[in-house]
Amino acid sequence: AEWPLRPGAHIACKFTEIKGKMDRRSGKVLEEFPKSVKTGDACMAILKPSKPMVVESFKEYAPLGCFAVRDMKQTVAVGVIKRVTKSEASGKPTKSAMKAGKKKVPTATLR
Repeated sequence: AEWPLRPGAHIACKFTEIKGKMDRRSGKVLEEFPKSVKTGDACMAILKPSKPMVVESFKEYAPLGCFAVRDMKQTVAVGVIKRVTKSEASGKPTKSAMKAGKKKVPTATLR
């Protein structure tokens, strides 16, 4: 499995689809839906994380919009996030999320 990295996050992701191979300098699409990409190629791909993760498009918020893909402890790709498709969170909440939900938040009344 590939491991896209965002600072502070190490979450396994799967390349679900390679949308197109493109020219690195101009961004022009050279091939639609290629079977694979090689070293030095640029592409647009869809990644699906195995767990929910916090990311944003690079234009919206640059620190959450770039990533690196690691495989076997080696960086194999780097990139920026062009678009985020948000989905409903599924699965059980983490222990820290459960603790945060139990804490009472003090309320103040203004008169």
